[in-house]
Amino acid sequence: MISMPSRKPKAGRARMVTDSPLKLDRAEQINRLDGGEFDIIIVGGGVTGAYAAMDAALRGYQVALLEKDDFASGTSSKSSKMIHGGLRYIEQGNLPLVRHSLLERHRLRKNAQHLVQRLPFLFPVLSHAGVFDRRLAAGFESLLWTYDLAGGWREGILHQKLTKNEVLSHCPTFKAENLESGFLYYDARADDARLTLTLARTAAFHGATVLNGAKVTEVTRQGGQVNGVVIETGTRELRASASAVIIATGVWLRDWTGAGKEVDAPNIRPAKGVHIAVPWTKIRNDCTVTIPVPGRNRRATITRWGNTSYLGTTDEDYNGNLDDVNCTREEMDFLLEGARSALNIDVEPEDVLGSIGGCRPLVAPPGGKTLEVKRNHEIRTDPDGLVTVVGGKLTTSRHMAEQTIDAAQKVLGENRRCRTKNAYLLGAAGYDAEAIVASGGLASHLGERYGTEARFVTDILAEDPGLNKPIIDGLPYLEAEVIYSARHEMARNVDDIMSRRTRARLVARDASAEAAERVGQLLMKELDLPATEIDAQVASYKNQTAHERAILMGEN
Repeated sequence: MISMPSRKPKAGRARMVTDSPLKLDRAEQINRLDGGEFDIIIVGGGVTGAYAAMDAALRGYQVALLEKDDFASGTSSKSSKMIHGGLRYIEQGNLPLVRHSLLERHRLRKNAQHLVQRLPFLFPVLSHAGVFDRRLAAGFESLLWTYDLAGGWREGILHQKLTKNEVLSHCPTFKAENLESGFLYYDARADDARLTLTLARTAAFHGATVLNGAKVTEVTRQGGQVNGVVIETGTRELRASASAVIIATGVWLRDWTGAGKEVDAPNIRPAKGVHIAVPWTKIRNDCTVTIPVPGRNRRATITRWGNTSYLGTTDEDYNGNLDDVNCTREEMDFLLEGARSALNIDVEPEDVLGSIGGCRPLVAPPGGKTLEVKRNHEIRTDPDGLVTVVGGKLTTSRHMAEQTIDAAQKVLGENRRCRTKNAYLLGAAGYDAEAIVASGGLASHLGERYGTEARFVTDILAEDPGLNKPIIDGLPYLEAEVIYSARHEMARNVDDIMSRRTRARLVARDASAEAAERVGQLLMKELDLPATEIDAQVASYKNQTAHERAILMGEN
């Protein structure tokens, strides 16, 4: 068994270190919902809804979190995975958002320290056709000083100006003939899906009822006031009552608001963003590299994640099916062209390992460029007591959740203090990141995914050493993690495992399809599912990945 180093947690947080893993039993959660009475019901299991559930539970409310598909199955698993202040927002003149985002980044770095890691960003200064004109380099450094002073300093390291050779040491594939120098500054990153899932599990640890595969079909009312919801689980219809209902469905607010009659809906403008994954050996970057995109007034980024590098992102209006957002051939070619123009690389469409497409929930009317829309959020309370939250970004999700529960409290007539500013997520209390990273191997892999809860995965390995093998050759995800995900993280099917409990679909789409049958076998045994259902899951996953690949390669 791998020993996971730990340190003594701060006073008041020790109870987050548990002797046994939190087991989320689907049948138990459904029974709690069926006819259940809650203070608050939250519709939408993305990062905002999950953090709101954790916030409400910590304030002592009876709360339920409901997600129609899987936790983080929408935007919250398809972001750029950056926990950052956003240099672009300084350029937009939105310094308050930057300052607040950097404060929230600092809180996440403490409260979810196993999931949120420091990430250096590299901006090259090119002689021509760069991210910015070289004559503006001095001005850009002033912007970085502003960023540091606004809160970047909390990382304990300020931006640096790099020589040409120092830039090449971080990314040796840069085209040296146009390269003059560069700037390095620091932000953070997180596996967005695991962060969201951990928030939902932490909410459950504090007493919340949480359920995926639970579609809210109606917000019920009595005497003109919200009083609950109707839920469809696929096998039965449930009704649960609540004094306050929160809609946190992100871009899906475009299609369904849950609002009463004659209530104006917020202006929701879905903006599509895509990322593609390529082998890291093609890029060889050790940080996030920012590159110009020829002919476009924007920049792209290339970030290393294990043995892959992912490129993104786009930012365009999207009016299509929100449940079927994919990277197209045109979008892939756009990103590859940007990479080839800045780097000495031979990367072709056939090299792309996987892709994701998602939509940002912008709060803005039609017109103008989506890139110029400020990433602010909006919270509104209807006369009947329905609370709606939309907009914002991954980094500010905690603060959005705080304000959302504050709004719900007004509906309840309560006033309880928010406790999430210093609240650890499961796995964070006692986690020693430096010791885990230094230990390397399996301990490092599990530590960065589960924190101190990694020992529960190794318990499964101890019980059945045969599960100590990867579900996909070349990737670190183990068969034991499939068992853990089904037993403790409410994974229901093959897609839950491949797309969000692991990120195999993004970094190895075709190989994940080949491994679907083995994952299905593990789920069948753990969840006691009939073979016919597993066959259907495997076929569905293979169809999904084939569809994704066909769109990416321009075959659809």
